[in-house]
Amino acid sequence: MKLQQYAEVIVQFLKDKLIETKMQGYVLGVSGGIDSALVALLAKKAVGDKLFCLILPCESHPSDAKDAIELLKTHHINYQIIDLSSAYHALVKETEQNEELSNLAKSNIKVRLRMVTLYAIAQNRHSLVLGTDNWDESYIGYFTKYGDGAADLLPIVELTKEEVFILASDLGVTEAILKRKPSAGLYVNQTDEDEIGVSYKEIDNYLLGIEVSKESKERIEYLHRASQHKRDPIPRPSKFIRD
Repeated sequence: MKLQQYAEVIVQFLKDKLIETKMQGYVLGVSGGIDSALVALLAKKAVGDKLFCLILPCESHPSDAKDAIELLKTHHINYQIIDLSSAYHALVKETEQNEELSNLAKSNIKVRLRMVTLYAIAQNRHSLVLGTDNWDESYIGYFTKYGDGAADLLPIVELTKEEVFILASDLGVTEAILKRKPSAGLYVNQTDEDEIGVSYKEIDNYLLGIEVSKESKERIEYLHRASQHKRDPIPRPSKFIRD
């Protein structure tokens, strides 16, 4: 199947799930990055104005919201901006009265606050939350457990990062987003590939069965093993057999 044909599969999937679940629409967090931009355009194509987007800055660089707004205005997608910075600072301040949080723990609070907000708005609008993880991120666990990893549907989880860029370009994602270095935007000068320790191209190739360097293979396989708990169901004890 060609990539463009698979895009239509995703669109139909989004149409069908809304009918199947009897919900009224979809809610999506748009970050200014390529993955959420692609999901936005696929969902817009599938359900039109039943898509509602949220821009959720949290100590974020102003360009993140600027690029997200440009995308949504260009494609006439309804959206709201909710700045979570003050809520984040209040929660960190309250929590650190008892113990100091690591930088990673504080970064993950930002991601989880966004998901709390998405679910609050989705529940209020009788809608489902769309996730934005692609195949690369899902495989290596490059997402926050119960943060951006929490969603009702994962429309692009079968796509490599390169496929995301190709489809995004085909569907008219704005130039500013297409040119951005992939980043979660959690701190200044953060980029995904620096944090992951291997390029998306190498992850794409590994997933597609194309040879990669020994170092890249070892890094990808380590990340996959270490993040397995994020993909597994929550562990439970054996079934309680009552007398």
